[in-house]
Amino acid sequence: MSNPGLEVFEGELLGEQAALSLEELCRQFAVPREHVVALVEEGVVRADAGSGQWHFDLHAVRRVRIAVRLQRDLEVNLAGVALVLDLLEELESLRGQLRG
Repeated sequence: MSNPGLEVFEGELLGEQAALSLEELCRQFAVPREHVVALVEEGVVRADAGSGQWHFDLHAVRRVRIAVRLQRDLEVNLAGVALVLDLLEELESLRGQLRG
């Protein structure tokens, strides 16, 4: 039985220590390499380049996911994406402080 309002997502769960390569990240979000490079250059996400190749931790993957949606759905520019992500993280931190 299908529900027309239900969206089904497939993917892999990443552990706390897991990291995606640049190619895996691009494939995961269906974005060109240049797009992710621009996110890194703008400071929206950080890449670990310890092994000579960029790898992105869970935090960076989450930021890329949100950045891609902001750009695709709302046409927010890179500077705006960086600001929105920073404000969302600050809001999350403040909510955590209120809870605990």
